[in-house]
Amino acid sequence: MEKAKISGYQLFVLIFLFEMGSALLVPLAGNAKQGAWLVILIAMIGGFLLFFVYYSLFRYYPDQLLTDFVRNILGNFLGRIVAFLYILYFVYLAARVLRDFGETLLTFAYPHLPLFFANATFILVVVFTVRKGVEVMARTGEMFFVLENLLFLTFIFLIVVSGMIHLNNLKPVFEIGGAEMMRMAFTETIYFPFGEIIVFLMIFPYLNEPQQLKKIGIRGLVTGGIFLSFTMAMNVAVLGVDLTTRSQYPLLTLIQSIEIAGFLERLDVYFLLKLMIGGVIKLSIFTYAALTGTANVFNVKQPSRLAYPIGFVILMISIVIASSYSEHIQEGFDAVPIYIHLPFQVIIPMILLIIAFFKNRKRSKSSTKISS
Repeated sequence: MEKAKISGYQLFVLIFLFEMGSALLVPLAGNAKQGAWLVILIAMIGGFLLFFVYYSLFRYYPDQLLTDFVRNILGNFLGRIVAFLYILYFVYLAARVLRDFGETLLTFAYPHLPLFFANATFILVVVFTVRKGVEVMARTGEMFFVLENLLFLTFIFLIVVSGMIHLNNLKPVFEIGGAEMMRMAFTETIYFPFGEIIVFLMIFPYLNEPQQLKKIGIRGLVTGGIFLSFTMAMNVAVLGVDLTTRSQYPLLTLIQSIEIAGFLERLDVYFLLKLMIGGVIKLSIFTYAALTGTANVFNVKQPSRLAYPIGFVILMISIVIASSYSEHIQEGFDAVPIYIHLPFQVIIPMILLIIAFFKNRKRSKSSTKISS
């Protein structure tokens, strides 16, 4: 671990911006139609359960990174294997995020630019941020948080003034049924973006007030979940269900439809700014986790030296991960939740927590016997 500390507010900002991240690009829970906003809120509640699993692991090992305490729980050999698998998990997710934002940038602004150059530019900015450490990343998040809120408030004002909101588009909320909503929330939306907060087990030990972590984490999840739910409800209220689900980037379509007094229009720069904010922070956190974890597992004394090699690996994976953007998105909705997110976000953390519980219980009993 680097010698650094971040405040509770900075951690809250990072969690919020991370949750918003790439979730703003896609029609999150779009198959729920008019009830998409409600499915997001239900998934957020499920995200609380996952967060408490991660928080419980942190409480057992408050001064250790995820890649550290898995070795204490599972032993050095098996623990190193699991720690290395988590590093690969973070690298893979970083590559997916990079592909998301690279493809969006090409579609939205630079259609003739090769994907490699778009992704390379993005990852260079991220690598520069990550090399400076978690404190610089947190201060960058603070600056972006203010800008994000200003953009959001201005965006809401313009939508309201333009008179484009049609609340009837949100009815009926339960068209697909409550049981189907629950299924979608707990088999799809819970993993992305709420379950991805497991990456913060590589950042939690840097918090200067660890006793405040539970409150900070819940606030971050609630704020991010409400913003995502509100954004999805706004997409449906303005665009309607059909256009929202068919649109590749519903938020971009919504922003492009704003027109006030015949002259205030084509506000695509709002989308570009939100794209950069979400992309840089989310990608930085995944890259930082992969970098710190690699240095921790392989005992590298100067982790910053790994920044460019890991950035290059992420860049190359982002290019070869799928032959097209549609294949990339399809893979993200069909295969990734079951075969990748479920093991790393739910199954392995639950096993680790159960083993840690019995290990610490046995240790506390031994300490009681010795003292008596």
